[in-house]
Amino acid sequence: MEKIFKNDILPLKDRLFRLALRITLNRQEAEDVVQDTLLKMWARREEWSNVNSLEAMAVTICRNQALDYTKKAGRSNMSIDVDRDSPIVANDPSVQMENKEGLSMARAMINDLPEVQRSIMVLREVEGQSFATIADELGMNESQVRVYLHRARQKIKKSLSIL
Repeated sequence: MEKIFKNDILPLKDRLFRLALRITLNRQEAEDVVQDTLLKMWARREEWSNVNSLEAMAVTICRNQALDYTKKAGRSNMSIDVDRDSPIVANDPSVQMENKEGLSMARAMINDLPEVQRSIMVLREVEGQSFATIADELGMNESQVRVYLHRARQKIKKSLSIL
């Protein structure tokens, strides 16, 4: 069991942290969420043999923990920042301003999506995960994931047409 934990679950901590940070928007809370997730995974070690994907199990626990943290903090509609700290590479200040404005607009549109659509959009478009992986992680089937993603894209497209 310890070997499985070290080899299969601990390497997921960075990915779990990014997920938790994306939901909680707070580094300390995200670290707490990851620690709670790892503790819950260890506590449920007897179930590991019955689970198809330990990664999906860990991501699901992490996501639920992060959502619980945000509910406790009284934040219902969480913001999603796509790589907040990355510098915009352009020498022209006007290009930098346009890039910042475009990124802000994209964030606002994603933030306006319902939580499930927002999660699926980020997992698919930002993290590049497959439909099967997303479905596994969120506990739904692939067609549901495709429908939610389609609806999210339609809402964003509608928002863009208004501008």
